[in-house]
Amino acid sequence: MNDWQVYTKDQPPRNRFKRPLVAPPWRTFVAAGGNSAGLQVRRGQTYQPTDKEVEAVNAAIHLRRPLLLTGDPGSGKSSLAYSVAWRLQLGEVLYWPINSKTTLEDGQYRYDAIARLRDANLSKSDPETKQRLHEQIERYLSLGPLGTALAPRNDQRDHRPRILLIDELDKSDIDLPNDLLHVFEEGFFTIPELERLERTDALQIRTAYRGLVFEGVPAEDATVPITGGKVPCREFPIVVITSNGEREFPRAFARRCIRHHIEQITQSDPLEAIARSHFESPDAEGTGLDPDKLKEVIDRFLEKRGEHQTLANDQLLNALYLANSFDFHAKDDVIELILQSLQ
Repeated sequence: MNDWQVYTKDQPPRNRFKRPLVAPPWRTFVAAGGNSAGLQVRRGQTYQPTDKEVEAVNAAIHLRRPLLLTGDPGSGKSSLAYSVAWRLQLGEVLYWPINSKTTLEDGQYRYDAIARLRDANLSKSDPETKQRLHEQIERYLSLGPLGTALAPRNDQRDHRPRILLIDELDKSDIDLPNDLLHVFEEGFFTIPELERLERTDALQIRTAYRGLVFEGVPAEDATVPITGGKVPCREFPIVVITSNGEREFPRAFARRCIRHHIEQITQSDPLEAIARSHFESPDAEGTGLDPDKLKEVIDRFLEKRGEHQTLANDQLLNALYLANSFDFHAKDDVIELILQSLQ
């Protein structure tokens, strides 16, 4: 147990991080500039979709409708979007987290009016520079995740839809679901700051894309041309919306979505497949699973679910990691600490 107790109460202070501790495979972060590419790919590779989830995704793709996923926290709702992106080689998942202050415009585009005003004031002594900055409004505009998802790709031969994850929509202001209806139904929106310019040339507007490229798939465009202030949709994006069920959505919104509820897994085989996908992937060095510990922890996990306790799948992974890496058994206090009900 000594290698488990990094923090102790009896031993004198000393640096216990002279060598890096081995982290769980799903908690190993990419250090290069905060690039999320590795994390997105891992989430896509390790997700184990059910047959019903596959059917729901295909229905949403063919009908050009958002996929509304409900289920308990940790059931894999958002991970399904990364699985679709990885398996269909769609590039980066455009992530739009929702809170009570989120507005439709936050997802559509961002206009930095303060920066434009600041630059105009700094250039008062140079009328030529001031005029140029006034005309180059695109310097202060960028598309949000929703706007980027709708924007067509520059290569007209590329018919791949973009993929958008709208995470925890049930946390939004009551009006946001209905505000999304027009965009989803019409497939476009306008940027008033550009619409007022009455310019006929296309302006190159930055997207929310950050640079995730899958092997063999060309890079996304960092900018897209916008004419007349309208952001049109050529290929309707794959939209995955998650909800923890904290409130009901308006019927008008719900009927325009493909709805699917992700149930808690109550059988050992699917849980074993999930565990093996995480522990036995190529980048999971030194974390091969002990079969006895695997069965022991899964049985304990299912026993708690059988008692109507709410447990997330990642709690199982955390318990397995500790039991597999150290001398713990399924009913030890540390494993019990990890497998606490969320209710």
